[in-house]
Amino acid sequence: MEHVAVGWLVFDITGSAFLVGVAAAARMAPMLFLGVLSGAIADWVERRIFLFFNALCGVVIAAAMAAILLIGNPSVWAVIFLVAAGGCVFACTLTTRNAYTYDIVGAGHALNGLSLNQMAMQIGGIAGAIISGALIESVGPGWQYFAVGASYIGSASVLLVIGRSAKVAQPRQDSVLQNLLGYIQFIRENRVILFLMCLTSITEVFGFTHSTLLPVFAKEVLYIGPAGLGYLTAVRQAGGFVGLALLANLGDYRRKGLLMFILATTFGLGLIAFSVSSNLVYFIILLATVNASAMAVDTLYKTLIQASVPDEQRGRAMGSWVVSIGVAPVGHVGVGGLAAALGAQGALLVNGAVLATISLSTAIGFPKIRRLE
Repeated sequence: MEHVAVGWLVFDITGSAFLVGVAAAARMAPMLFLGVLSGAIADWVERRIFLFFNALCGVVIAAAMAAILLIGNPSVWAVIFLVAAGGCVFACTLTTRNAYTYDIVGAGHALNGLSLNQMAMQIGGIAGAIISGALIESVGPGWQYFAVGASYIGSASVLLVIGRSAKVAQPRQDSVLQNLLGYIQFIRENRVILFLMCLTSITEVFGFTHSTLLPVFAKEVLYIGPAGLGYLTAVRQAGGFVGLALLANLGDYRRKGLLMFILATTFGLGLIAFSVSSNLVYFIILLATVNASAMAVDTLYKTLIQASVPDEQRGRAMGSWVVSIGVAPVGHVGVGGLAAALGAQGALLVNGAVLATISLSTAIGFPKIRRLE
């Protein structure tokens, strides 16, 4: 719901594809700065409790956004500031939730568990996108932020009642500062993690940033309005759900590295295909296909990163992944600038070509990564 609301709101206020990119960048920027810290905290405290307090912070931020929107004539920079605050909650939640999932299912079911976790997000994303688009069109974005706050309350309530799994790793006794200092050595000693971080960052910058341009496509290419944008976002989530469902049914698949490169290359080629036609049916099919590849490859990155470390370092491992996707502001601002210069379709053509080329050449040039299991 937040994703639909922010993109439409900023584009409606400013008419600028570039500022839509800036808003998306503001939501992702905290990941770069908080990934390491949130990973250290997730290795220090009980992860379920950390998730609970993150959800409460989300309630406060959603309420503040609703207030400024209902007062009327909000400054775009006030909106972007609150989007960045929400990004802080998002960064801590992503780090901890993925480590917590791995705690519960164990190494043997990590690919399945992380896929199911992401599928749950996709289901919520489908429903949230449709509801958000309908609420924006009928009562405005301010009231729909009350629904965002309610969803955070629901999340906090679930965390209170699920209890603590016997499989969950015990928090480390080291301080957060000691965990932070150990993080540098952790990265230096694990070159596979560093390589996977780089691949994740490249995919984030040139691949996932395509979602920034959905409001532009909805308003200026497909002419379908905010409700249509909600449905496009739902299609995007549904495509991701299909990709994750297929991944979850692979079991303990051995050739994860090779599959990762195949999906990343497919992701890039799909972005290139956006430049071919502005037909709505074609766009919907392609959007679903692209995001099936996107969600699957992202889950493989997370799985391989966590499989490369011992249990006591998985908070930091997921912090590394969050840091990697934290470079997304570069991509969001960049794709916004490209869209302003070349149009939305031209921007995705450039990004897709870069992603496909890097993924294919890396798969050929680094057989050790390609053989990861």
